[in-house]
Amino acid sequence: MKRLFFQIAGLVLMLAGALSCQTKPKETEEKPPHIVFLISEDPLNYKATTTIPPFAQKLAEEQHFKTTVLKGEGEKLEAHHFPGLEALNDADLLVVFCRRLALKPEQMQLIKGYLKKGKPLIGLRTANHGFSVRDTVAPGYEDWWGFVPEILGCENRGYEPEELGTDVKVVSEQVTHPILKGIDPALPWRSNGQVYKVAPLIDTTATVLLTGSTVNVTEPFAWTRKTADGSPVFYTALGYPDDFKNPQFIQLLKNAIDWSLGH
Repeated sequence: MKRLFFQIAGLVLMLAGALSCQTKPKETEEKPPHIVFLISEDPLNYKATTTIPPFAQKLAEEQHFKTTVLKGEGEKLEAHHFPGLEALNDADLLVVFCRRLALKPEQMQLIKGYLKKGKPLIGLRTANHGFSVRDTVAPGYEDWWGFVPEILGCENRGYEPEELGTDVKVVSEQVTHPILKGIDPALPWRSNGQVYKVAPLIDTTATVLLTGSTVNVTEPFAWTRKTADGSPVFYTALGYPDDFKNPQFIQLLKNAIDWSLGH
């Protein structure tokens, strides 16, 4: 009788445990990746403040990413700031589309600290002179000329005339690269933006995915690399306003985001 009692008690405990497991809510829900975009507005930044916000909104709606678009503020590029830059503290990916900005040291340190952790970065078009300030930096602010060679792995060596535009081609040896998935290398690809001159790349180990050409030159136009601290980096000189109407470019950018996040 005593044995039967203990058997019944054991069954009751097992049932109670099973019900508990079924009804207990998950302690932690998987968070969506958080992408932070840094953009600036000036006549030479190719309407990034017009093109990036709707692109980020589509990422949030269609791919369920958490997206934060931070627009730089300040009367001068030499004395700028990004309201809410603390969002970098929990960012999974940083996208830079700004030009020639000087920031307060604490804001620049947030960007450097993010990259020091080996977290990924995507640079679009003017990122190749993102924090390279030509004029006098305002007191209490700082630039970061090292961003381009140390993070992007290149130098800004000038530009072709804008009226020539750019003929974009996939590097044949890289057609199977995940960032080029769904991109037809045989499809004509033309950008109205001018060619940025970067050859030779400082990082000789970078993987060049696209070239950009005029009648005068052929330059690396999109590539991947890793920084000394291990940050995966994708950069492309694409990002002209019309590029955001090109399905090839949108596919490239979405692929680059997935690649950067390790998907």
